Amino acid sequence: MSFLLLSCCAPCSCAVIKTLAEKQEDFTVVFYNPNIRPENEYRKRADENKKVCDLYGVKYIELEYDNNHWCELIKGYENEPERGKRCDLCFYMRIKRVMEYAKEQGISAVASVLGVSRYKDLNQVNRAAKKASEEVGVAYLEIEGRKSGMQELRTSLIKELDLYSQDYCGCKPR
Repeated sequence: MSFLLLSCCAPCSCAVIKTLAEKQEDFTVVFYNPNIRPENEYRKRADENKKVCDLYGVKYIELEYDNNHWCELIKGYENEPERGKRCDLCFYMRIKRVMEYAKEQGISAVASVLGVSRYKDLNQVNRAAKKASEEVGVAYLEIEGRKSGMQELRTSLIKELDLYSQDYCGCKPR
């Protein structure tokens, strides 16, 4: 089955991309992250994602960068803490958009690495994905990117590939 993998950044996705590529899964990485500010930070992260995909021979697409839409969506939630209401809205928006794109392309499933970072709540991501899946009609494949050696693989790949690692998720201006 072909599916789309929503990636937030190369450091979070590298182990999952490598593992799926080695298993010869039929997937495409999608970079859709209008939450990342400033735009030059967005560009760095997109370029690093493409670099990892090229390395493992994985298809890569980038959807629109629409930070204004994201800012409107989270208005009133700017000061929410990590894992708060802003994250609920952000995960839902991003996953839903990728599901809509998948549906347009005739792809029946979407997965993400949005819950890979220890700073994120995987259950929060999965709840947002379930809601989007019910609304759009595209299946959500839950991916575990922390357990069974994935965290260790991710840490070693970040060093080995000399990946640019940011110190914030992207949603707060710096």
